[in-house]
Amino acid sequence: MQDPTLGYTRTAIALHWIIFVTVLCGWALGQYMTGLPFSPQKLRYVSWHKWIGVSTFIFTVLRLAWRAYRPAPQLPSTMSPLQRRAAIAIHVLLYVLVIVVPISGWVFSSALGVPTVYLGLLQLPDLLHKDKAIAEALRQVHATLNWALLVLVCGHAAFALKHHFVDRDGILARMIPILQPRIR
Repeated sequence: MQDPTLGYTRTAIALHWIIFVTVLCGWALGQYMTGLPFSPQKLRYVSWHKWIGVSTFIFTVLRLAWRAYRPAPQLPSTMSPLQRRAAIAIHVLLYVLVIVVPISGWVFSSALGVPTVYLGLLQLPDLLHKDKAIAEALRQVHATLNWALLVLVCGHAAFALKHHFVDRDGILARMIPILQPRIR
């Protein structure tokens, strides 16, 4: 087992990248499918989008549980107090959005009167009764939250790259172990 003070565990790393891929795929599919005319193919894409959202939610809950069990490694002492607070705030916001975005989609789908059936097998209960006006407002909320998540993910990646290429403090290597220097 890896020393948790030096880097993330393999489980934490795997969950991080799985969540990243599901968020990226869900966002891209959501952007693509919203511009399509109503068709059986669009309905298939909507189902896949929902599956991705539910999966993202599940993996995020697992990641948070794992993080409670194995806390994140400490930030480098070279980071200023402001940078530390900003890093913590961005991580908290990322977790909040990765939890809230799928829930907002589920609530939107419920208000639209379209059930969410995970992987075509498990129908999730509707959270609201069908209401067209509420559905339209929730569609806007879901879209706005998704854009906010995209901005935060891009900022998170940009700061990780800055730490790797400018600060050279090993932050990125903790989440991408192949970047760690080899001791011979």
